[in-house]
Amino acid sequence: MPLSEHEQRLLEQIERALVDDDPKFASSVRTGDRRQKARRKLQLGGLLVLVGLAVLVAGAVAESVPLGVLGFLVAFGGAALGVLHYRGATGAVEAPGPAGPRGSTAAGRGGRRGRQPMKNRLEERFRRRYDQ
Repeated sequence: MPLSEHEQRLLEQIERALVDDDPKFASSVRTGDRRQKARRKLQLGGLLVLVGLAVLVAGAVAESVPLGVLGFLVAFGGAALGVLHYRGATGAVEAPGPAGPRGSTAAGRGGRRGRQPMKNRLEERFRRRYDQ
Protein backbone atom coordinates (compact mmCIF):
# COMPACT_ATOMS: atom_id res chain seq x y z
CA MET A 1 0.00 0.00 0.00
CA PRO A 2 1.72 3.22 -1.10
CA LEU A 3 2.08 6.19 1.21
CA SER A 4 0.14 9.36 0.60
CA GLU A 5 2.00 12.55 -0.29
CA HIS A 6 1.55 13.89 3.24
CA GLU A 7 2.96 10.68 4.74
CA GLN A 8 5.91 10.73 2.32
CA ARG A 9 6.72 14.34 3.31
CA LEU A 10 6.53 13.45 7.00
CA LEU A 11 8.80 10.46 6.44
CA GLU A 12 11.34 12.63 4.58
CA GLN A 13 11.29 15.16 7.42
CA ILE A 14 11.90 12.42 9.96
CA GLU A 15 14.78 11.05 7.89
CA ARG A 16 16.37 14.52 7.59
CA ALA A 17 16.00 15.08 11.34
CA LEU A 18 17.61 11.70 11.99
CA VAL A 19 20.56 12.49 9.72
CA ASP A 20 20.99 15.88 11.41
CA ASP A 21 20.78 14.46 14.94
CA ASP A 22 22.90 11.33 14.54
CA PRO A 23 24.65 10.96 11.17
CA LYS A 24 26.60 7.86 12.25
CA PHE A 25 23.43 5.97 13.19
CA ALA A 26 21.68 7.14 10.04
CA SER A 27 24.50 5.84 7.84
CA SER A 28 24.51 2.48 9.63
CA VAL A 29 20.75 2.15 9.08
CA ARG A 30 21.04 3.08 5.41
CA THR A 31 23.74 0.52 4.63
CA GLY A 32 21.15 -2.16 4.02
CA ASP A 33 19.75 -5.28 5.52
CA ARG A 34 21.82 -6.71 8.37
CA ARG A 35 20.47 -10.17 7.68
CA GLN A 36 21.87 -10.00 4.13
CA LYS A 37 25.32 -9.09 5.49
CA ALA A 38 25.15 -11.93 7.99
CA ARG A 39 24.18 -14.34 5.18
CA ARG A 40 27.20 -13.26 3.17
CA LYS A 41 29.47 -13.84 6.16
CA LEU A 42 27.85 -17.22 6.72
CA GLN A 43 28.47 -18.15 3.09
CA LEU A 44 32.05 -16.90 3.36
CA GLY A 45 32.47 -19.07 6.46
CA GLY A 46 31.21 -22.12 4.58
CA LEU A 47 33.55 -21.39 1.69
CA LEU A 48 36.49 -21.00 4.08
CA VAL A 49 35.66 -24.36 5.67
CA LEU A 50 35.72 -26.05 2.27
CA VAL A 51 38.97 -24.33 1.24
CA GLY A 52 40.52 -25.15 4.60
CA LEU A 53 39.59 -28.81 4.30
CA ALA A 54 41.01 -28.92 0.78
CA VAL A 55 44.27 -27.40 2.01
CA LEU A 56 44.29 -29.82 4.94
CA VAL A 57 43.91 -32.81 2.61
CA ALA A 58 46.58 -31.37 0.29
CA GLY A 59 48.89 -31.06 3.29
CA ALA A 60 48.25 -34.68 4.21
CA VAL A 61 48.89 -35.86 0.64
CA ALA A 62 52.06 -33.78 0.35
CA GLU A 63 53.08 -34.85 3.88
CA SER A 64 53.53 -31.20 4.82
CA VAL A 65 52.69 -30.45 8.45
CA PRO A 66 52.69 -26.63 8.03
CA LEU A 67 50.30 -26.89 5.08
CA GLY A 68 47.99 -29.17 7.09
CA VAL A 69 48.05 -26.81 10.06
CA LEU A 70 47.28 -23.88 7.77
CA GLY A 71 44.34 -25.80 6.29
CA PHE A 72 43.04 -26.60 9.75
CA LEU A 73 43.29 -22.96 10.84
CA VAL A 74 41.47 -21.75 7.73
CA ALA A 75 38.70 -24.34 8.23
CA PHE A 76 38.43 -23.48 11.91
CA GLY A 77 38.24 -19.75 11.14
CA GLY A 78 35.52 -20.38 8.58
CA ALA A 79 33.54 -22.48 11.04
CA ALA A 80 33.88 -19.78 13.69
CA LEU A 81 32.73 -17.12 11.23
CA GLY A 82 29.72 -19.23 10.31
CA VAL A 83 28.76 -19.95 13.90
CA LEU A 84 29.07 -16.31 14.92
CA HIS A 85 26.81 -15.11 12.12
CA TYR A 86 24.33 -18.02 11.95
CA ARG A 87 21.72 -16.44 14.20
CA GLY A 88 21.79 -13.14 12.36
CA ALA A 89 21.60 -14.82 8.96
CA THR A 90 18.68 -17.08 9.72
CA GLY A 91 16.82 -14.91 12.19
CA ALA A 92 16.81 -17.82 14.64
CA VAL A 93 15.72 -17.00 18.16
CA GLU A 94 17.37 -18.70 21.08
CA ALA A 95 15.20 -20.42 23.65
CA PRO A 96 15.29 -18.77 27.08
CA GLY A 97 17.73 -20.28 29.52
CA PRO A 98 17.07 -21.51 33.07
CA ALA A 99 16.35 -17.97 34.28
CA GLY A 100 13.53 -17.60 31.72
CA PRO A 101 12.28 -14.36 30.25
CA ARG A 102 11.28 -12.78 33.58
CA GLY A 103 14.25 -13.85 35.67
CA SER A 104 12.40 -16.63 37.52
CA THR A 105 13.99 -20.02 37.84
CA ALA A 106 12.67 -22.99 35.94
CA ALA A 107 11.78 -24.75 39.20
CA GLY A 108 9.89 -21.72 40.49
CA ARG A 109 7.56 -21.65 37.52
CA GLY A 110 7.23 -25.41 37.16
CA GLY A 111 9.44 -25.49 34.06
CA ARG A 112 11.41 -28.35 32.67
CA ARG A 113 13.96 -29.72 35.10
CA GLY A 114 16.31 -30.73 32.31
CA ARG A 115 17.38 -27.13 31.82
CA GLN A 116 18.53 -26.68 35.42
CA PRO A 117 22.10 -27.44 36.42
CA MET A 118 22.46 -30.79 38.16
CA LYS A 119 23.60 -29.13 41.41
CA ASN A 120 20.34 -27.14 41.62
CA ARG A 121 18.23 -30.23 40.98
CA LEU A 122 20.05 -32.20 43.68
CA GLU A 123 19.72 -29.36 46.18
CA GLU A 124 16.01 -29.05 45.43
CA ARG A 125 15.50 -32.79 45.88
CA PHE A 126 17.39 -32.70 49.18
CA ARG A 127 15.25 -29.80 50.45
CA ARG A 128 12.03 -31.62 49.52
CA ARG A 129 13.14 -34.72 51.45
CA TYR A 130 14.24 -32.64 54.44
CA ASP A 131 10.94 -30.71 54.53
CA GLN A 132 8.80 -33.89 54.57
